[in-house]
Amino acid sequence: MPRFATLPDAIESHAQTQPDALAIYFDNTALSYGDFWQRVSCATQTLQTLGVKEGQRVAYLGLNSPAELVLFIALQRLEAIFLPLNYRLAPAEIAAILEHAGATLLVCDAAHQGIFNAHIQALAPELIDCEATLFDNFSPPVGAPVHLPNPSAPALLVYTSGTTGKPKGALHTQAGLIANCIISADAHDLTAADHVLTVLPLFHVGGLCIQTLPALYVGAAVSLHARFDAGAWLQAVATQKPSLSLLVPATMRAVLDHADFPNADLSSLRLINAGSSTIAGALIAGFNARGVTVCQVYGATETGPVSIYLKREDAALHSGSAGKPGVGIDVRLVDSLGADVAAGAVGELWIRGPNVMRGYWQDDSNAAFKHGWFKTGDLARVDHDGFYWVVGRSKDMIISGGENIYPAEIENVLAGCSDIVESAVIGQLDAKWGEVAVAVLVRKPSSRLTSADVMALFDGKLARYKQPRRIVFAESLPKTATGKVQKSQLAAQISEEITKA
Repeated sequence: MPRFATLPDAIESHAQTQPDALAIYFDNTALSYGDFWQRVSCATQTLQTLGVKEGQRVAYLGLNSPAELVLFIALQRLEAIFLPLNYRLAPAEIAAILEHAGATLLVCDAAHQGIFNAHIQALAPELIDCEATLFDNFSPPVGAPVHLPNPSAPALLVYTSGTTGKPKGALHTQAGLIANCIISADAHDLTAADHVLTVLPLFHVGGLCIQTLPALYVGAAVSLHARFDAGAWLQAVATQKPSLSLLVPATMRAVLDHADFPNADLSSLRLINAGSSTIAGALIAGFNARGVTVCQVYGATETGPVSIYLKREDAALHSGSAGKPGVGIDVRLVDSLGADVAAGAVGELWIRGPNVMRGYWQDDSNAAFKHGWFKTGDLARVDHDGFYWVVGRSKDMIISGGENIYPAEIENVLAGCSDIVESAVIGQLDAKWGEVAVAVLVRKPSSRLTSADVMALFDGKLARYKQPRRIVFAESLPKTATGKVQKSQLAAQISEEITKA
């Protein structure tokens, strides 16, 4: 596999050595590597005209599209920083991220220009919508060539909400992205002959960095969907013949439950990889029954994300395992004091490697880092063969449909209601979404607050996927002697009530 210093180096090389090879297939349109590089060159020149400079943050708000990838590669040529935005967030949440990142430019797709004009522009007037300006002119660029980017330059800023409900931006360098591509290539045995089907959102490192960027790095083809649809995924597998795809438990379930799944042609798939949370055995078995190997990849926004993975040759004997540490990745399992746990014992996963983020934006001293190690907050054990098994999370994070939900964000909204004395948010297992958020509330004695009233509190404040799926009213919440809510006990009580019902 050729080695490149940066992603722009890789794309330019492919444009020279295989200009007619398929780079991206999107909306019935094929984009060759020659076409892709021409668009990158044009976008680079336009960004320069707009005054984008080294270190500046440029945001993208929209569905998956080739334009998003063009923008990302062009920004790396200028050593500027790409800031993909989760379009599912509420306008106020997006504005908070833009302000925290200090973004100087916002690129919107057509579907989100209305949101920009109605909400975000008023909240962040220094940002502009310029998609047409950036991507409509594909004439050959003129002027001086762009200097070669520095691999150590920051390139990607991805936000993940913290347990305090405050946004945290994970900052990745160009070299870190390359390291992740190399690690992912090993995880998938990825070559230029592969064809990746990407349906997960590119605003997450999962959709962007686990298969999509690695495929472009090695010169493989990418079929890109604007968003996930189970029927469209099945049709694409049958007609486009991809060899690889990435799903999360919720999308796996949607594919398995689709009426076309039993008879769909899945023969092209060498494997599908699954991530974001532990994968239920029934989901793996469902794909295995159709002859599709299911592998797993473990990581976090902060780790690149490819850190631990289960390779195809190990999938049958170690199904359900997260796999082994990737190329150049160091892993520790530690106790609450930071000491390594005994063999076979459960400990918190700490990860160190070349694809781990440089740090959090404007938060260099964050306690999640210790002597170069990133403390994931996830709990795992390692078996005698060296395979890691994730058993839970030390944090309160809820993963619903592949999206991270932090209880503190919901609790912060509930705390603003005068009719609520106290509240706690817990995760509840769900067959469709993996987990859903449940808000348990104690009302004032005189309050007539209803579940509908509570749900209305979140309108315009939190994305719909973050909002609780169930509201439970309680007389009191179980607490420790120091007054901290015992969420494990509360979750057990709620589960018991559901079972009795």
